[in-house]
Amino acid sequence: MGHPWDSCGADTLVREKKGRLMTIASRFAAKFLLVALVLGTFALAQGKPEDLATRSAEAWLSLVDSGKYAESWQEAAGYFKAAVTKDDWQGKMHAAREPLGKLVSRKLRSAKYMTTLPGAPDGEYVVIQFDSSFEHKQTAVETITPMRDKDGKWRVSGYFIK
Repeated sequence: MGHPWDSCGADTLVREKKGRLMTIASRFAAKFLLVALVLGTFALAQGKPEDLATRSAEAWLSLVDSGKYAESWQEAAGYFKAAVTKDDWQGKMHAAREPLGKLVSRKLRSAKYMTTLPGAPDGEYVVIQFDSSFEHKQTAVETITPMRDKDGKWRVSGYFIK
């Protein structure tokens, strides 16, 4: 003969409760997995700072390469625009870039994430160097430094050609 509780359906009650607990646990696990996938996808979409900053720098450089110096100033970081006026920037870029002629090639040499730079406030920076070639200067190194601006976007805060 079985346990006295068996006659009152206790065994069935326990099985039903286990079934409900398993359903709740399964739903929780599914929701947890969904949240983990969404957060993981978001993190991947954000990308590494070096990659995001390099894409931003390349877009900015396309403005400079096209002679759109005023637009390049407009798209630069707030820190950059506070340091140099639009007119000064345009004049410096005419003087520096036009003698070089058209861009022939540009290849990424390095991209290094930093939080401090000499003479600049602490923040998030990526110092990027490109090996570049121009119509009238076969070998040049362009150093461009995007920073994460106040709105979270990567914008250029410095540009030099050697």
